[in-house]
Amino acid sequence: MILIGQYDSPFVRRVGVALRLYGIPFTHEPWSSFGDAEKIRRYNPLTRVPTLVLDNGEVLIESHIILDYLDSLVPAGQAMFPSAEPERHQALKVAALATGLGDKAVSLFYEGRLHERVSQVWVERCRTQIESVLAVLEADRVARKGEFWFGDRIGHADIAVAAVLRFVNDVHGALVRISDFPALAAHSARLEAMLVFQEISQEFIPPA
Repeated sequence: MILIGQYDSPFVRRVGVALRLYGIPFTHEPWSSFGDAEKIRRYNPLTRVPTLVLDNGEVLIESHIILDYLDSLVPAGQAMFPSAEPERHQALKVAALATGLGDKAVSLFYEGRLHERVSQVWVERCRTQIESVLAVLEADRVARKGEFWFGDRIGHADIAVAAVLRFVNDVHGALVRISDFPALAAHSARLEAMLVFQEISQEFIPPA
């Protein structure tokens, strides 16, 4: 398999971490959706990352779809989304909130990067959405006493939250303070201390 995209993207990073935790061998192509757009477009007409090229040449796009496929490759009970309800839809919700937050953080970055005149209305809207999601995730994490979000084993929800928090802190640290959300900050620090998170990692590189 070939994973396309840089690890400063929380979406690429969550896939890379999952691949490593599942022990699935892969090659990493750290292509940028800006600087390497033509390379990526050969595999993904949306020119987005992550893009996963399977061994048979088929291509998967979007992190959630990729993870759903990876879950199908591991033995029953080892998939990192719970199979039983209500934990399954709860974990899916946490992951969706995290990735939605990531989308807003990316949008907020590009608002300032690509537009000569920044819309303060849009900036405020994105900031409010980001902080609202962080507040909901904080309350959810406080209510759960396990080492990980849904027990004693790491899951996709844990990975999504940690990857997105790293991105928000790197890119919007002056606008949103993760320290205002202590349960999330502790969760992120715990995962970032894991070897797999240190290996699947990259400092944020603004697109040229």
